[in-house]
Amino acid sequence: MKKLISMLIAMSLIFATVPLSRTAHAEGGAKAEILIEADTMQVLSSKNADAKLPMASVTKMMSLLLWAEAIEDGKLSLDETVKATSAVQEADGSIIWLVSGEEMTAAELLEAVIVASANDACIALAEHTAGSEAQFVKLMNKRAKELGMTNTHYTNCVGYDESGHYTTARDIAIVTAELMRHEVYRGWFLTWMDYLRGGETQLVNTNKMVRYYDGLVGGKTGTTDNAGCCLSVCAERGDMRLISVVLGCEDDDSRFDAAEALLDYGFESFQKFTPEIDSTKLLPITVTRGTKSSVMPVVEQNGSECIIKKGTAAAVEYEYTFVEQMEAPVEKGDFLGEYLVTADGVEVFRSDIVAAEEIPQISFWYCLMEILGQLFSM
Repeated sequence: MKKLISMLIAMSLIFATVPLSRTAHAEGGAKAEILIEADTMQVLSSKNADAKLPMASVTKMMSLLLWAEAIEDGKLSLDETVKATSAVQEADGSIIWLVSGEEMTAAELLEAVIVASANDACIALAEHTAGSEAQFVKLMNKRAKELGMTNTHYTNCVGYDESGHYTTARDIAIVTAELMRHEVYRGWFLTWMDYLRGGETQLVNTNKMVRYYDGLVGGKTGTTDNAGCCLSVCAERGDMRLISVVLGCEDDDSRFDAAEALLDYGFESFQKFTPEIDSTKLLPITVTRGTKSSVMPVVEQNGSECIIKKGTAAAVEYEYTFVEQMEAPVEKGDFLGEYLVTADGVEVFRSDIVAAEEIPQISFWYCLMEILGQLFSM
């Protein structure tokens, strides 16, 4: 149920919300990018957000999500021993030089994946938790589908350039938001430098923003010939948590500049806002052939927050639309209308208006009891 709810929220909000601006793009920056607010999944800025592109080691965001969920479900322990197979020695790119038969704890391998983007550590964990990398990749694709990542497909767990291995900036924002809801990696995401094997192996964070960006929560870099330089990062200030994704940058510096520009723009330009509900607008809806002649409507997502541009609170407008009537039976939660919130002419929030109670259909026996009740009350 938790995974289904996550998917529905991601799909309904991140696709339905119109970006509030498209002006935060750095010159010479990414092929595709997106800025979202992680709690509301509201898009604040985007460029080519649905273009299918290679993702390099940003792939590992999904790998890390599966392990975080396994840890929370008790299926993986940080202190359990992982024994490397011969497959890890075939890994190239960023590695910690694992050899077949070498043993490390899951915690050590996770730190290597998060801090140093170690491909061999990633493969070792994938094999340990799923039996093989191929089986682990099936789990990655299954989880992507559950989250509503409709334009993503994985063929490996580390991010190698391969045919059929692709994603979009929007989909990476979805998996990043889901991953950042887990606290287990928080310390490692913010670690700049550490050591394994008693100090013999140095880990240096590939995400330079951990050293200087105020409020950074975590993120993941990725670089390959086909993907270019990629980055997904999350930062939090006050009550806003923003996620910036950039894919296909030309070099290392431009990806950090582009991601930072998006985050700066978001924190400087937007604020959280709780829409008001005018109870006088929520009038009873007529119900025909029911045990009651009307049903009360309620805003389904009452109390939910949204993001608006700073200085536009006074320009927020509300629109209520309703069905003319309902025919019984009416179930609690049945659709009765829609509640729309706009700020300075831009949609910032939308919710269904639903039935507050169940109204059964009138029956012969109900009519008979009503008539008998009236007769006896005379």
